[in-house]
Parts: sequence; C-alpha cells; structure tokens
Amino acid sequence: MTKGQAIQTKIHYQGKEDDFVIFVDDVETMKKWKEDKSVPMVQFISAFKIFVTHKQGAQGQMDGASKATLENEFGTSIDEEVIKQILEKGSSQETEFPERQGPKNDAQMGSITTGPR
Repeated sequence: MTKGQAIQTKIHYQGKEDDFVIFVDDVETMKKWKEDKSVPMVQFISAFKIFVTHKQGAQGQMDGASKATLENEFGTSIDEEVIKQILEKGSSQETEFPERQGPKNDAQMGSITTGPR
C-alpha cells in the first residue's frame, strides 16, 4: 500500500426497500470469517455502522440507517446481526481513499519548475 492512501472495501447489499453499505478494512480476514465464524468481526469491520444509499446503489449518498429501516429490511436492528447478513449476502467493491480529501494545489509546483533561465 502506498503512503497517503488507504484501501477500503465497501460491502453493498441491495434490499427490498433500500440499498445498504458497510465498510471493511481487511478483506482477507473477512474471507476467513465467511469460512469460520469464530473470527471476530472487529478484526475486519471498519466501523459497526450501517449506511443506506436511498436506492442509489453502492455509489449513492450515504446516511446512517435508522433502527426502523434495519428492522423492516433485516427483521432486527442489532447492528452486529445486520452486518452479518450484509457480509453474507452483499457484494464487495474496493475503493482507494487518498489520505487528504480535496483539490491538490498544483500552483505550488509551478514555482519550482519555472522553465529556461
């Protein structure tokens, strides 16, 4: 992994009423968990937070899922139980996140390389 970037994996689950997303830090450990449920989820889950994308797939705007939304879709609002279902039924997508979000200041480079003298 290069310095300044982190790879994060999104697990997307298309539900009946909404699309749900969770984040995973360690895909290899997640794969082990799928084979052996004794592997602690805390070793690969980024945060025990479930997001909804308002039927916009994995790329939509993400908001925290309400307890009622989770209850309607998964039959429970217990985060750990919902995350298990998303991990087992969802699809994963890798995303690279630069360490700093926002525009780069390319103007700084201009002052260093100023053409012929």
